[in-house]
Amino acid sequence: MKFSGLSRGLFTFAAFVVFVAGLRAASSVIVPFLLACFIGLITFPIMTWLRRKGIRPGFAVLLIMIALLGLIYGFVQISGNSINKFVENSTEYQVKLQAISRGWVEWLRENDIEINSETFSSVINPANLMRGVVNTLNAFVLGLLTNTFMIMVTVVFLLFELSGLPNKLRIALGEDHASIPAMDRFTAALNRYLAIKSVISLLTGLLAYLLCTFLRIDFALLWGLLAFLLNYVPNIGSMIAAVPPVMLALVQFGTGRAIICAIGYVVINVSFGNFIEPRVMGKGLGLSTLVVWMSLLFWGWVFGPIGMLLSIPLTMIVKIAMESREDTQWLAILLGSDPGEPTLESPEE
Repeated sequence: MKFSGLSRGLFTFAAFVVFVAGLRAASSVIVPFLLACFIGLITFPIMTWLRRKGIRPGFAVLLIMIALLGLIYGFVQISGNSINKFVENSTEYQVKLQAISRGWVEWLRENDIEINSETFSSVINPANLMRGVVNTLNAFVLGLLTNTFMIMVTVVFLLFELSGLPNKLRIALGEDHASIPAMDRFTAALNRYLAIKSVISLLTGLLAYLLCTFLRIDFALLWGLLAFLLNYVPNIGSMIAAVPPVMLALVQFGTGRAIICAIGYVVINVSFGNFIEPRVMGKGLGLSTLVVWMSLLFWGWVFGPIGMLLSIPLTMIVKIAMESREDTQWLAILLGSDPGEPTLESPEE
């Protein structure tokens, strides 16, 4: 039976919808596995380097696991203590924010701008803002602790599997096909992207910490960690990271220092996001700007905050998969950046 082009398109779209619905339904299992996959890809070059130094695979994996668990323990200790203190003071912060919001309403009325205080409070509700910050931080740390064991075990198996993959490919496909070009290209692009992004995120977090320390904002280390983590989320992550410290500066010191804090974050984010990062990384990731934004929304909707964190690598996988088939190459071209722009594979000199 032959189908028309429209029928095939409808069937493809229906299959896509079912596939996405399945991903959302199984997100609690898929998300830890995705995190494990990307941690495995990031740490595999370290394992390769250790093996070249004569360290046996089992011991190399053990060293990597100790390092990863040490990083997680340090993060949880620092963030956990800060979050507990933040929660203890959150009621006091809420009262101060409510007083500030009432002051804003009075100032608007004094300047002949009539506004309903209940409407203003429903739109800008300090209690909800503070509660949202506390809940988000708690959920992140709890989620990290809940899935740590599953993620670490999966990473161990992936590292052992990746170490034997070249030999398997050589036996299965022959010496001339001992590697898969698309996989090699994706791994190289992903490692380069994450390496550059990690350095830039680290510098962003450090500068945010120094800014908050200079302005004497409480929990400066926590806001530096938040800026480091959210800088991995494209486009909006850095803006979200600026909200809690600006709010806290408003509570502690008033409008003037909150504005200074906001300006400081804008300078940091614009400097790295618009000047340093594009120059180091190249103008693009092999993805158009619109696709980066849409992938952030799509993967965030499918997998939640972790989907936003992994939106670019996941979209890169989809693009490379489309490039491998002649009938979908045109879609890969549409997903890509302007052919005249340098990408991760051909960065600016």
